[in-house]
Parts: sequence; C-alpha cells; structure tokens
Amino acid sequence: MGHMNFVGIDIAKDSMEVTVHEGKERWDFTNDETGLAKLVAKMKRLSPRLIVLEATGGYENTVAAELQSKCFPVAVINPRQIRDFARSVGILAKTDILDARVIAHFAAKIQPVPRIMPTEEARKLGAILMRRRQVVTMLTSEKNRLQQAVPAVRKRVQNHITWLEQELNDINKVLKQMVQDDPEWKEKDEILQSVPGVGPNLSITLLADFPELGHLNRKQIAALGGVAPFNRDSGKMRGKRTIWGGRDIVRTATYMAAFVAVRCNPLLKSFFDRLVAAGKPRKVALGVCPSNSFSQA
Repeated sequence: MGHMNFVGIDIAKDSMEVTVHEGKERWDFTNDETGLAKLVAKMKRLSPRLIVLEATGGYENTVAAELQSKCFPVAVINPRQIRDFARSVGILAKTDILDARVIAHFAAKIQPVPRIMPTEEARKLGAILMRRRQVVTMLTSEKNRLQQAVPAVRKRVQNHITWLEQELNDINKVLKQMVQDDPEWKEKDEILQSVPGVGPNLSITLLADFPELGHLNRKQIAALGGVAPFNRDSGKMRGKRTIWGGRDIVRTATYMAAFVAVRCNPLLKSFFDRLVAAGKPRKVALGVCPSNSFSQA
C-alpha cells in the first residue's frame, strides 16, 4: 500500500512539517541540507504516490527540485487553492501541522498533476532574469525622478542611472551567454525567436519560468500561462470571459510581446484583426493573442 501514500509538506523558512493522508505519522525537519537529506530518506521508505507542497515565496523550490531529482512525483500548489480547499471541508484554523494535513488531504482528493520542476541551471537563469526585472524597474523610477530632480541631487540621480544602465547591459550579456552555452536552451531559443514578435527577453522568460511549454496540451499550457479565458455563466446569464490565475510573469511578458507580434506576425495579425472586427476591445484582443500562440505550441 506504500504507493497509495499521499504526502503533504508545509514549508517555512526554517522548517518543514510532513504528514501522510489518513495516517498518524508526522515529521518535523529543518529546512536546510540536513533536513532535506532526512526528508528524502523518509520519502524513499514511504514510496509516496504523490507529494504536494504549497508555494511559499520560493522556500519550496529547493525542496521540490531535490525531491523531483530523486524521481518522486511532486506538485507545487498555489496557497489560495489550499485555503479554498480547507474552507470547503470546514477547516478554518491554521497551524503548520494542520496546514500539512490539509495539503495531504488535498493531494489525495484532488490528485494534481506533478509539476515539471526547473533544473538547477534554469533556477539560476530565473534568478538572474528576476534581477534584470528589478534593475529595469529601478531604472524607470530613477528616470522619472530625474525629470523633477532639483540641481542639488540631479547629478547623483544621473550617476545612478548610468550605473543601472551598465548593470542592465552586463546582465543581458550574462543571460545571452548562459543560453548560448546550453545546447538545449540554444536550440529552443532559436526556435522561439524564429517566431515574429518573440525577442530575447520573452524567449529567456519562457525558458526560465515556463519549463512546461511543449509538455502540456494547448488548454493546460494556456491556463498555466495565465492567458486562457474562463467562463462566468450561471443559468441564463452569460458573463464576460476573463483571464486570471496562471503565472503573472509569463502573462506580462507575452502580453507586451503581443504589441509587436500583431504588427509583424501575419498569423497573429490576422487573428487580432478578426477579433477587433468582431467587436472585441483591442486590449482584450491583445490579451487573447498569447493564448492563441500557446494553443499552437
């Protein structure tokens, strides 16, 4: 019966609470290399059918990657889904051990599809890409401040802008080199950038933050990318279809790329024009274009 075990893990900065669905067992491990080694050893003895973790601001990444590298089926779930599930079964209290039991219960009843975890190099690429976004945000803020800066601080702001621009240039070089040094990434990058409207920033975002691309069907990949329209119907009422959920980083990157794609990509331009001609607002039509692209992936 070992393979019927459904395991829930509640991860905090310094600890991990582990429980098995419908079992009395529970374990408390430290969230470090020692604790992770003990967790892996325990999972080898359990041979779980599925391990579910709650996304906790990045603390779950190392744990999920290590478990998956040992061939355990792992799913990382949005905390909102876990809390909604807890409320649906009448659990309103919240403690670490209770959260772990709720996650294990969720694993057994919902049985989410195990997630494809990024490799160590992909996580490194994602971290550098995140830093690039932070630098771009700071650069935009400083340029806005420069417009209203008084003479006493104008030079300081300008010096910071110059430093940020150099930092951004250095990061771009590192990202490009990382992709070129990996044969698989290089091949995927060439394929992605062969599509009109897809540039290096979008390509690297998909490589780092969307490893499932090419492994899921068109509806699953569109929903995961946060660009699938969902129905809002009840009885005779037909509500507006809206997109929500998914990965906001991927959705933002693809939406911005759509501005270029609808001008230079003949297929997306035709698709966009048909939507606008049918009465769709241009913003809505732009948002649907990435969904159409993922559907063809």
